[in-house]
Amino acid sequence: MSFLKPKTHIEQGDIVILYLSVNSMHAIEAVPTIVNKKGETIQHIFQTNYGSLKVESIIGVEYGSRVELSKGWANVLQPTPELWTQTLPHRTQIIYTPDISMILHQLEVRPGAVVIESGTGSGSLSHYFLRALKPTGHLHTFDFHEARADQARDEFKRHGLAAFVTVYHRDVCNLGFSSELDGAADAVFLDLPAPDLAVPHAFKALKLSGGRFCSFSPCIEQSQRCIQELTKLGFNEICSMEVLQQESVIKTRSLPVVDLEFLKSPKTNETTAQTTPSAEESKTPKELKKYLTSSNPQTLPGHTGFLTFATLPPNIPKA
Repeated sequence: MSFLKPKTHIEQGDIVILYLSVNSMHAIEAVPTIVNKKGETIQHIFQTNYGSLKVESIIGVEYGSRVELSKGWANVLQPTPELWTQTLPHRTQIIYTPDISMILHQLEVRPGAVVIESGTGSGSLSHYFLRALKPTGHLHTFDFHEARADQARDEFKRHGLAAFVTVYHRDVCNLGFSSELDGAADAVFLDLPAPDLAVPHAFKALKLSGGRFCSFSPCIEQSQRCIQELTKLGFNEICSMEVLQQESVIKTRSLPVVDLEFLKSPKTNETTAQTTPSAEESKTPKELKKYLTSSNPQTLPGHTGFLTFATLPPNIPKA
């Protein structure tokens, strides 16, 4: 239940983020025992690069606390969608925070809204949607793979989010989102190999008062076909974009600096002779000054996908 609302202490059954470093985090379930591959019930001991943790020992501990491992220590954190994205079990490729932040902004996701998502995948984006929709909104998420849909449904239940999400096993490209959702959605998000096939179903699912649409596609050809379908159905404000995260490298650098104060004085033959350095003086090192500098990293992040956004205006007739 640790995703439902902020908490102060770890309770049995919570999902807890075990934080070792920025690049080393693990999501663990706070239960004293687990069942191994042989079907035996054993003590829950979690292994890390800094030794083992008896998971029973963290139940009742305050979130944010430091806990002892057999060869070091770690911090126990309450999960957020950002931390969950970095630690979740991957059932599919997932969308990460740079793209997700733009999706939430462009779809205008807010408490009380109704959002349709396809496909569910590993549930990375779903957790962001749910945080933005609570406590009065609802997420309808679809996946054509039955096992993934079942896993996601169980995961949302264990995270305490089941009241805000409905998970469907359905091929939306061929079958649509079901007639019960016609005219029900404020926003529709598609992460499908052929999003253009699902655009007519998204059109039917959006409210008569209008709504927002987004599709995530790795290839520009997928976006092009999607845009053609959006245009046919009367969507406007159509645009495609690519979100690339770039961090600046901040360093303190020491640079030689020549004192040019002598240039401010009027030049005469006498002063020229006094200020012109001799061969020996010119070999003297210049004064070193420290400057805080910013530069681009040597390597830039690669392509993730293209985001295609569109708006359905109000009162568009739906045959």
